[in-house]
Amino acid sequence: MGQSKFAYFMFLILAEIYPYSNRTISKSSPFYLFCFFSNPSDGMQTGSFTISLDFELLWGIFDKVGNNYRPEYFANTRRVIPQMLELFGKNEISVTWATVGMLFAENEEEWKYYSPEFLPSYRDKKLSAYEWAKTHGLRPEVHFAPELIRQILDTPFQELGSHSYAHYYTLMRGQSPEQFVQDLKSTQKIAHEKFGVRLKSLVFPRNHINELYLGHCLEEGYEYVRGNPKNWFWQETQHESFGKKLFRSADCFFPVGTKPSFHLSEIKVYDKEPVIIPASRILRPIIPQNPLFNSIRFQRILSEMSHAAKNKQIYHLWWHPHNFGNDPKGSMKELEILIQHFRKLRETHGFESHSMESLGQKVKARLQPA
Repeated sequence: MGQSKFAYFMFLILAEIYPYSNRTISKSSPFYLFCFFSNPSDGMQTGSFTISLDFELLWGIFDKVGNNYRPEYFANTRRVIPQMLELFGKNEISVTWATVGMLFAENEEEWKYYSPEFLPSYRDKKLSAYEWAKTHGLRPEVHFAPELIRQILDTPFQELGSHSYAHYYTLMRGQSPEQFVQDLKSTQKIAHEKFGVRLKSLVFPRNHINELYLGHCLEEGYEYVRGNPKNWFWQETQHESFGKKLFRSADCFFPVGTKPSFHLSEIKVYDKEPVIIPASRILRPIIPQNPLFNSIRFQRILSEMSHAAKNKQIYHLWWHPHNFGNDPKGSMKELEILIQHFRKLRETHGFESHSMESLGQKVKARLQPA
């Protein structure tokens, strides 16, 4: 007997031993419990596709490159973001733009005004955005982007989220919980006072997820946080090693780790903490000199999306907008193909598009009593 026929047979049996009058099935009833535990898709009718972007410009790599960056790289990034927004908007693609708070500022005066009173006291001072600015100065083209933030807010289906105010590293030595809270407050303040929004989704810079700080995130209004993929080589990202980097790179081309998509029930919700929405895959930048590797890593993403859609799972893709800076034309072509593939999956399997916030709301709704 097939699974669907067996389920229907058991439903008829339960109907005889558990009569009901108004056709309303409580989540504590045998009907609900049977259907929930016998259905591998957690009762989800369709799968979900989530995109989150780490929008940071130079604030994301200042401690790695100093002043040794190519101005055209970020100029390309600024030009390509409106193209991305247009593509997302017209195709009804929900995206979370986790944005460094310093980008909200118009100029250095405003940047200073919204900076917190207590700055991060990293042992390694080169990790501090404030120390970097003191040494190298500020350049509007790589440090401020309020006009792009307005475009994000004006584009349908987009969610403005946070990447902390100062690209804050919560797992680096010397900083403190109080300093992190100050950073979160600064981000919410500049978002609210300049753009009239309260941010609900947070992405930890460098994927440094300090579990001891999660309660502070919720207290400051962040209800949803992006988690790392579940494979071991994505854990404790503050302790990098050659092995982790090797496995992370290899997994973009070959099935090294576990399947990156997941069921809704795998998202656990804990008291006094935000909902952690795991990432699935990073869309790595195009390597112009290696078209074969580009094709393999991109086809792997398309295949994983198809698997998630067919199995009613969640697939959470992320990248940095500046990853498109080296080859904006080629990167946008890939994004167009990716969205076309999503549209096909939406038509054939009902694949849904979600921001972190809307997916988090779906998680919460699942846990609400009937």
